[in-house]
Formats: sequence, C-alpha cells, structure tokens
Amino acid sequence: MPVSESNRDIPGWDEALRAGLDAYELDQDDRTLLDPGRAVPSGLASLPNRGSVAVVGRPNVGKSTLVNRIVGRREAVVLDTPGVTRDRVSYPAEWSGHAFTVVDTGGWDVDVAGMAARVAEQAEIAIGLADAVILVVDATVGITDTDQQVVRLLRRSGKPVVLAANKVDGASTEPDAAALWSLGLGEPWTVSALHGRGTGDLLDAVVAILPEGGTASSTDDGVRRVALVGRPNVGKSSLLNQLARSDRAVVDPVAGTTRDPVDEDIVLDGRVWRFVDTAGIRRRIHQATGADYYASLRTQAAIERSEVAVVLVDASQALAEQDVRVLQMAVDAGRATILALNKWDLMDPERRFYLERELEEELVQLRWIPRVNISALTGRRVDRLAGALDVALQNWDRRIPTGQLNAFLGELVSAHPHPVRGGKQPRILFATQASARPPHFVLFASGFLDPGYRRFVERRLRETFDFEGTPVGISVRVRERRKRAN
Repeated sequence: MPVSESNRDIPGWDEALRAGLDAYELDQDDRTLLDPGRAVPSGLASLPNRGSVAVVGRPNVGKSTLVNRIVGRREAVVLDTPGVTRDRVSYPAEWSGHAFTVVDTGGWDVDVAGMAARVAEQAEIAIGLADAVILVVDATVGITDTDQQVVRLLRRSGKPVVLAANKVDGASTEPDAAALWSLGLGEPWTVSALHGRGTGDLLDAVVAILPEGGTASSTDDGVRRVALVGRPNVGKSSLLNQLARSDRAVVDPVAGTTRDPVDEDIVLDGRVWRFVDTAGIRRRIHQATGADYYASLRTQAAIERSEVAVVLVDASQALAEQDVRVLQMAVDAGRATILALNKWDLMDPERRFYLERELEEELVQLRWIPRVNISALTGRRVDRLAGALDVALQNWDRRIPTGQLNAFLGELVSAHPHPVRGGKQPRILFATQASARPPHFVLFASGFLDPGYRRFVERRLRETFDFEGTPVGISVRVRERRKRAN
C-alpha cells in the first residue's frame, strides 16, 4: 500500500512500523540500533578522539576476538581458521571516558607471497598510521620466530606498544606469560579476549600511552580539513599556492616533487579551511616501492584524517585508470569527495567533448561526485571550490529522520517491489540511519536483496534527499519471523 505524503506527518507512524519488527527474530545489536532514544553517531572526524590503536600479531592469536571485546560487540569476523581477517578495519571505541579508534588487522607473517603478503602489508600500513599498537601473542604457545619479527618491525616504527598475552583463561596459565618479558616490550598484560579476563587492565595501559591530541582528533579545533589528492603533476601544489596566495609548496614540472603532506590554513569565502597538499599517487600502494611507497602511505593517511577530498585531474589529458583509483580511494575512506578538473585553460572544444564522454563512461557509479572546472595556475574559478565544499560537507553531515526515511521507502517499495526470487519476494520491513559522516543506512528485510535492487534504492535515496558529494552506505539485515510457540 503506497505511503501518501500525509502519512509523513502522522505522529508515531514510524513507531508503528518499528512495532511490526517484533514479529521477527532480532538480536541485541538490532534492538540497540532500533532504540528511538539512540543518538545517531557521526564519523571519527567529529569525535574527541585520542587517536588510533592498531591490533597486530601473527595469524590466529585472537586479534579479532580482542577487537570485539574492546568495542563491546561482535564486529570483526572470528573463526578458528587462520587468515579470516585480510583488510585493516577501523572501529570506534571508548574506555574510561576516552574515545579512540581500534584497527583490526590480518595476521602478519614473514616470507609470504600472494594474498598473505598483501594482508601483511595492510598490517604494516596500520602500524604506520597508528598512534599506538597492541601486539597480541598467544601465551599458551610462547614466543615464535614470527613474534620476534613483529617486534623488530614495531621497534623500527618507533610507536608505543602494549603487549597482550592472550588466551590466559585462568590463574593456572598466568605463568605461561612470564616468558614474554624476554621480548623487551615491558610487562605482558595477561588477557583472555574470549572471556574478557584482564582486558580492563590492558585498556588502562593503552589509554595511558595515547596522546592527548591523537591524529584522529585533528579536526577538534573546528577547522574543516580538505585533502588535495591525485596523480603526480596534476597541479595539487599549484592549487595550494593559488589558494594561499603564496609559494607555500614547491612546484616543479618534474612529477613527484611533493613527498610529505603540507598543511596550510587558508581563508576561503570568509572561513578558515585546513588544506593538505599530498604526494601524487602513481600506483596502488602495494605496487609502490621506496620513497613512493611511503609517500603513498602518507597520502592515504591524509585522506583518512580529512573530512573532504578534492581529487585533481588533468583535464587536458585523457582520464587515466589511476585517476579513477584515487577517486575510489577517497570514497572507500568514507570522505566527502569533489572532482576538480584542473588545467581548464588548456582545453579546446574538441577535448571538452571527449572529456565528457570519458567521465560518463569511467565514473558511471560515481556520478554523485560534484565537478569544478578550475585552473590552478591562473586562478580561474578557484573561488567556486568553497561552494562545492559546503554542499559536499553539508550532505556528508546529513541525518534523515526515521519517519521520513520509512515513508520514502514505503512509497518506493510499493511502486517498485523487489523481484520474486525462488518463489519468494523479499520485503524491506524497516530502515534507520545508523550513522552520519558519511551517511549509513541499515535496512531490515525479510529476505536477501539483490545488489541491483540495493543500487536502485541508493540511487533513489540520493535523488530524494540530495546526497551530492558524499558516499552513502547501505547494509541489509535479513531477519526471519519468530516461530510460533506450540
């Protein structure tokens, strides 16, 4: 039955829909998410964050289990099989009034190739970006050669480390952890990530070594951070100099001049913005070597610590695959994103025609990214960046009331129901916004929703509520009806 415009204003209408979910099997996480008094959390950039903590160690020592224990819910996938975690995944956490970010990583190992090497590389990236590290060791196994290799890696990083002796389930196994003193990392904190034993003392030690102003809290001063990213020699440093009205960054025709991120507070449209010039990304991080590798690493860190990414593209040249990768990197980081087509002063009508075709073909899934045509060298239309930044960040911050969201979905599903699959037609039962910065929505459904239908819902969501310039996340929780008691 379609939901009319008047239904949007009926008091308690979304509560009635919420009550209908009681007929379905819901877990504690579901009920917490559906709590009407729950404050919609924002992203990490807006939190008073002490920094980030990377949880590392060799495979199958209980890193993901410990991460779940720290965040207080089952977020990370946990199995007895080594190698379940591959990417580094960040979760917001809090302990004793201190907020921080905990980063789960895959198992680090030596002399590995293929997928295992990529996993180990992600763990190394997490260490480089973190403010502190928790090294997890299996106390029941003792020190292995891999553990010693991880310790050497941590010493080279210079990051403060807390040693967690995991799988100490009782007092009888505590002596097993004594041997870990020989690693030279200080006191081994005995914990049982599975049962929660000793994790409080461990977190006390972690909070004690985190800086008062961690890297993740760099926006707490109210100044919004903008990362200038792109391939080498697309004009990032020239744009920073143009905005700053001074030679703030070194500019040279040789690609790769910038190595380290350069911060500059710039007044734009009467407000202060913190622009960060970054090194050009030549290729994927795991394919880079030497100075390029570390420059790419710092660029990725700059994106993750920003609120909006301005991706510069040389409009006078054909759109490259690496341009699309850089755009996707910003989107995957959950940052508001703007595409700046630089060197517009070098364009002729023929090139403009082909550029439009390239953008239509290559960015078919990213059409929501606003475009600004500029010339960093001459300053042409650079002032238009302020308006684009405002729109992108406003939508990045956007929260949709639950009633409006479900009224919209009711109308959408009524007019365009999900196709029948296997004799059944999945239904969207209820929806709520789980977080902002970027907006993320959770759909409760009676069955699996096809990827194509999810994209359709996202597209219509963008059209209705205007999410230009920001990624939008949609996750689906399939829930079954409760079985009737006999």
